[in-house]
Amino acid sequence: MQGNSTSTVLGRRLGSELIKLRTAAGLTQTHAARTLTASTTKVAKMERGWVPMRDPDIRALCELYGVHDPGAIGGLLELARVDRERRKAKGWWDDYASLGKMQEYVTLESVATAVKSWQPAFVPGLLQTPEYVRTLRANHQRAALTEKDEEFIAARVKRQERLDDDSPLTLHAVIYEAVLRNTVGGDVTMRAQLEHLLTVARKPNVTINVLPFGSITLGLDCPVNVLSFAEPGAMDVVYMEAPFAQLWIEGGERAAQHGQLFETIAERALSESDSLTFIRDLTKEL
Repeated sequence: MQGNSTSTVLGRRLGSELIKLRTAAGLTQTHAARTLTASTTKVAKMERGWVPMRDPDIRALCELYGVHDPGAIGGLLELARVDRERRKAKGWWDDYASLGKMQEYVTLESVATAVKSWQPAFVPGLLQTPEYVRTLRANHQRAALTEKDEEFIAARVKRQERLDDDSPLTLHAVIYEAVLRNTVGGDVTMRAQLEHLLTVARKPNVTINVLPFGSITLGLDCPVNVLSFAEPGAMDVVYMEAPFAQLWIEGGERAAQHGQLFETIAERALSESDSLTFIRDLTKEL
């Protein structure tokens, strides 16, 4: 935040693309400002994600930077549109103060078209049952759950409605075998969680793969969520969460590396059919 302005993840993602194009064209912010009949300060704010961008400005900058590919321009326009929506959105998450720093992620998830999630430690949030979440919160807090915890659990369940709305989110989740063998909350809770995975996997927009032991060591220390807002890969942002910190990777080589990390892990995982058989067999063991 800076006064009444907010630098958003999508705004910064769009700005980084424009900076890359401007730099490749050998131009400065002054050149951009002249084209837009604006100040260099305004251009700087655009490139840093502080202000929403208008379609005419994007088209004018693309013309200046020598970008004529309709696909590339369309991707920028779509990202700008989603960012404008995100800035003015007043969604259900505004009523859940317990989300804290997760609110930015939840807001973006609400406007994303697809999410790729690699989880080496826990079942992905979009696939968790209330009792599974409750156990995680209890272990984290090491005390009786509070109203804030129950609100957080309700928000986690509310997020999952994106899988069933009019324009459903496409979810591809790869889950490490250790996650499924770790009986979070005991046998009853974990059996219900595994059965829930089998149920959700029937949705046409959900793909679940299991990465078995011994398949790969890469990424075991690194849960990754890749969010897409246009064509997958074109305008992706990466979200990573640690116990006491959150990290956004907004495009560039590092985002591409994490996207490739997910693809590499997914390639080593069991097929969708074999993964569901694996989960079904684990359920019978509990």
